[in-house]
Amino acid sequence: MLEVDHVEEIDRVLRGVETGRDRLVSDSWRRCVDTYGMDPSRLDSAHIVTETELREHREQSERLIATARSGLQALFRQVAGHNYVLLLADAQGVCVDFFGDPRFEDQLRDAGLYLGSNWTEELAGTSGVGSCIVTREAVTIHQGDHFGVAHVPLSCTAAPIFDTRGELSAVLDISLLRSPSPKSTQNLAMSLVTASARRVEMANLMAMTRRDWVLRVSTSPEFLEVDPDAAVALDGSGRIVGITSAASRTFDPKGLSRLIGSRIDDWLDLSVDDLPDLMRGKPTEERMLRLKDGRGLFGHAIAPQTPQMTAALRRHVRTPPGALGSFAGPDPALERLLAHAARLAPTQVPLLLTGETGTGKEKLARAIHVSGPKGRGFHAVRCDENTLIATLQEAVAGTVFLRGIENLPAGAQAALLRLLDRRTDLRFLASCHCTPTELSQVLRDDLFFRLVGATLALPPLRHRADLDWLIDRLLRRCSSEAMRLSPAARAELKSRSWPGNIRELEQVLEVAVALCEGTVIDLPDLPPPLQQAASRPSEEDDLEALMKACGWNMSQAARRLGVNRSTVLRRLRKAGLTPPA
Repeated sequence: MLEVDHVEEIDRVLRGVETGRDRLVSDSWRRCVDTYGMDPSRLDSAHIVTETELREHREQSERLIATARSGLQALFRQVAGHNYVLLLADAQGVCVDFFGDPRFEDQLRDAGLYLGSNWTEELAGTSGVGSCIVTREAVTIHQGDHFGVAHVPLSCTAAPIFDTRGELSAVLDISLLRSPSPKSTQNLAMSLVTASARRVEMANLMAMTRRDWVLRVSTSPEFLEVDPDAAVALDGSGRIVGITSAASRTFDPKGLSRLIGSRIDDWLDLSVDDLPDLMRGKPTEERMLRLKDGRGLFGHAIAPQTPQMTAALRRHVRTPPGALGSFAGPDPALERLLAHAARLAPTQVPLLLTGETGTGKEKLARAIHVSGPKGRGFHAVRCDENTLIATLQEAVAGTVFLRGIENLPAGAQAALLRLLDRRTDLRFLASCHCTPTELSQVLRDDLFFRLVGATLALPPLRHRADLDWLIDRLLRRCSSEAMRLSPAARAELKSRSWPGNIRELEQVLEVAVALCEGTVIDLPDLPPPLQQAASRPSEEDDLEALMKACGWNMSQAARRLGVNRSTVLRRLRKAGLTPPA
């Protein structure tokens, strides 16, 4: 049975008596009764679609899931401590992505706050997701606002996400199983969910319009490049071909016209030829735009990524010969390193290969050996082995790879130095996890200068710009079938910090291939990270290399560092680093 006060509330809403609630809630209640013939006193369980249906809904939304996921992960970290859960529902009301505390999984599933739940009004009655789909507006459905008695304890705040044509694409919802009584307690949730929806739309526009100009605008110059208010995509003639929903409210607050198909000079005192003047390199406060109605905005233009520009960049890339040419994908820093390695490979210069564990130091050593003189042996020896000297005395002529030279015992250093004098037919490559300066404090000077003729420093995985190339290559190696990653799974892999670097990535892909039942690896197939990085990158970490690897995408850099965007921005300013013009 319903509580008396709830029965009275139902009666008031159905009679249209205003009690301070939004008219939207009253309208939603009427629809549920009049259109769907629903009974608010019935204790209905959550409506969960079948696994087959869920897979279909997720496949249709996979691009959006991939685009939204990193932002939703950051949002969930903000609200998880307050027992919120996040739902991403498609335009049909089915939850296609979910973030929640696994300790309350059973309760969340029973309440419908889980993957596969269907929150359309005709099934669930008045709810955050359902009302947002109908009204296309952000809304909070708090406790008794819900139609069904089963959902009365919930508080749900939802915001719509629109595609680049202005059509409803999804709904982002923040919910609580139980919340404080005043509806006003959800004001912060409303701010967070609307801001996140705006950022998802922005990311989606950038991903979908790579070959068009994008004009991002903001009322504040400080946030123009890091968190703009709205954006439009323009073709070569200045015609608007894509928008975020905020662009309609910014350019046409009265809603009198349609932006898609109109020209940018219909709205701004600006032509497409003026866009290059709004790119990075010019102070943001000097990028003032004027709307036709006299209002002022600040603008930031992003040039299209045309095939001609891509081809021009590729012409400048020289692929190293042999095994070195397949060591890395498109990564400018690694291309320079491999070019140096190719020149050093035919020589007898001893090389020091540095880098974190799992970055591929032995693979690089083998590639250098293969690229050198033919018909010679390759000997990989750990420097903590007691048999190191004896092994090298018997080794055939060729390349010796000393793994972990920083672990070489003091007593063995003198013996190795004597061996270097006798075995002139051996070329030495050594690896270590420390810097050359740190290594010089461990090795005796005469040995250090005999082993370190040149240094090749391999970047950690979080600094590599060819991560997509590497993922695809390792996946092909792990599976004999034509398996692929869903966009959501790929985005998840690219957001991890990878303390174990390539070795860890390869193991994760092997597990995912074993667990995947089909040919598409999705999020449930990926094992969770074994651990976070042993220590967060310091202020002195190679921030510039990381930013280059992320294409100066601040959000992506923040995910790899495990910090928020404002921290990245602060570090950039402190280091005096600015994006390339």
